[in-house]
Amino acid sequence: MTTSPALLVEAFTDLPLQGNGAAVVLLDQPATADWMQRLAGSFKQSETAFLHRDSTGPWRLRWFTPTCEVPLCGHATLAATFALAHWGLLEEGASLLLATRSGALQVGLDRSEASVAHLVLPSSGLIPLEVPDPLQAILRQPIERYWDSPLGYRVALLAADAPLAAMENPSPQLEGPDRNGLVLMQPLVGAAPQLMGAPCDYQLRFFAPGLGIDEDPVTGSAHALVAPWWMEQLQRSQVRGWQASARHGGMLCESVGPGQVRLTGAAQLLWDGQINSSGAGCDPAGWQQAVRL
Repeated sequence: MTTSPALLVEAFTDLPLQGNGAAVVLLDQPATADWMQRLAGSFKQSETAFLHRDSTGPWRLRWFTPTCEVPLCGHATLAATFALAHWGLLEEGASLLLATRSGALQVGLDRSEASVAHLVLPSSGLIPLEVPDPLQAILRQPIERYWDSPLGYRVALLAADAPLAAMENPSPQLEGPDRNGLVLMQPLVGAAPQLMGAPCDYQLRFFAPGLGIDEDPVTGSAHALVAPWWMEQLQRSQVRGWQASARHGGMLCESVGPGQVRLTGAAQLLWDGQINSSGAGCDPAGWQQAVRL
């Protein structure tokens, strides 16, 4: 039986059994997409990350939900960073580039706190749209602003007093583009969750039933998308974002250049072991086409 190292990391939380879980698998050869997809379906995490590196090239990273491969995933990238450190392949204070479907992503491990890491994600900007009447009816809360994005996520801004954390999951009723990623967000005023020594500035929830994710607990790609808008509103170069899901968590978001956001967050190791990787096959050409620096 052929085996591969695998672990499960709960990302963007400093508490056990919170945050967003991601399985991470270390491959000794580039597995086929079909095998990775079926394994992700067995793990049933919102994303499973697959890492591979040949003797001369960079680390390559791909992400799969239980039903499809995705172009970008923040929490599974954070989980992959911790996995590399856990396996002794990334030292504290060091950084590296991961080749992905979204290009080269820089990741690194904090030198002073072993449970804190960072990653830089692209932020594609928000495109204003008219509020669709069906979504307004589904949410039963006034939508103050509504956007599309090149990432494919739709974003809706709710009032500060909207009961975002208590709202019923709208995924079964979502239609059209909203099914492939809907961010609901609002400002935080008054008593806000604390993150890295300061209160959070905004909170959101994320739904993507079209990707096989009714609700994602803590979504790095969503925060990277909306954080620049909050920085502009607050006239600051960094903000703290919270995700008000049942398995809540958050991250520090900082602007590091045009179209780039650095996310810093903690993570917890839930389990560590080996999986049966028999039948994984080998598809170097598929990996070369799927990921790039």
